[in-house]
Amino acid sequence: MSKLNKSRKDPELYYYFNATGEKLWCYRHKYYDNVGRRKEKKKSGFKTEKEAYKTLLEIKASTLRGETKQVDYDNMSVSEWLDIWFETHQNEWKLSTAVTREHIIRLHIKPAIGHYKLQKLDKTTYRRVFINPLLKKWKVNTVKAYHNIFKIAINAAVDEEILIRNRFNKITLTNLSSEKGNSAEENYLTTEELNKLLETTKQHADITTYTATMLLAYSGVRCGELLGLTWDDIDLDEKTINVNKTRDQWGTRSPKTANSYRTILIDNVLVQQLEAYKKWCRETLFRFGISLNKGHTVFITNRIADPVTNSYVNQKIRELIKLAKVKKITVHGLRHTHATILINKNANVKAIAERLGNTPGMIYNVYGHVFKELEEESVKLFSSSLEESGAKSGASSK
Repeated sequence: MSKLNKSRKDPELYYYFNATGEKLWCYRHKYYDNVGRRKEKKKSGFKTEKEAYKTLLEIKASTLRGETKQVDYDNMSVSEWLDIWFETHQNEWKLSTAVTREHIIRLHIKPAIGHYKLQKLDKTTYRRVFINPLLKKWKVNTVKAYHNIFKIAINAAVDEEILIRNRFNKITLTNLSSEKGNSAEENYLTTEELNKLLETTKQHADITTYTATMLLAYSGVRCGELLGLTWDDIDLDEKTINVNKTRDQWGTRSPKTANSYRTILIDNVLVQQLEAYKKWCRETLFRFGISLNKGHTVFITNRIADPVTNSYVNQKIRELIKLAKVKKITVHGLRHTHATILINKNANVKAIAERLGNTPGMIYNVYGHVFKELEEESVKLFSSSLEESGAKSGASSK
């Protein structure tokens, strides 16, 4: 850069000439940060004095308000902040949470918006280059998960005073994909379909898959909760299942939320199946020279008696759904099926929530479509009752 010449507008505003003789503008603003250290913020390459002066005034206003971190980090990219945020907080999260967030950041967020300046990325650009393309490929709930991770990272930047506010909070997501989603509104079976699936599973699957499918449908537990069950969690005399842990490919740990700790009542049909399955487990383990004890994982393979995995359950149930020729759902859809059947039978919402390890508010939120259908049916029943009563009254007065 050639010699700097001061502008008459401001002592921190300069002009200079580049190698080709073009006149350009820059600023050099001196300030003190929050701990009293002397710093300088500078930027060059402005085409006009007006443009450089406007940016300088914005910088001065920020430092006068004490927002020095925003000045220090105004060139930080989204990728750079995500790296700082992840490295700072990953030890506070469960291993599965950290792995999931790293995966989403690396494969989805960074490729789309990582190169944007953290302070310059606006809501419109965020929707256009990140959210909308995702909605064309993925289900709404998946995109919500990605969006929520980004919002958490941005909230952390606000806490660090790098950003003034989180401008990405109020974003409504609507599915743009032509494919059907797997929300609770679609991801469940009717009573007839569930019976057909269970009958197909009983005829064509091994005892582990049949018992697991039956337990998922009859109890509403999450797949991870099912995988985490040990025999001391199941009381066949009291007909209860105690949910107190979850298991996946990263190991066993505490359940999803505080509400997830719960004891579930089960019926005689499931009790009898679990008794038969426990006998099979005892015999299978004995073949490998192992005595079944209360701490053993409930669901094991029939070949090497190892605990079954999430992928094992998913694959088996996918195959059986296809074989049974019922509506395509996920494993989690069996939980939605359990809840939907209970709601349709007018079960108490608080009882359903406790059974699923949720709150009543979550039940109303997730299964609002079912309650709406029941309300519409109630209105029809009320009207038809009045019509029938009116018809009878008219007939008797003649």
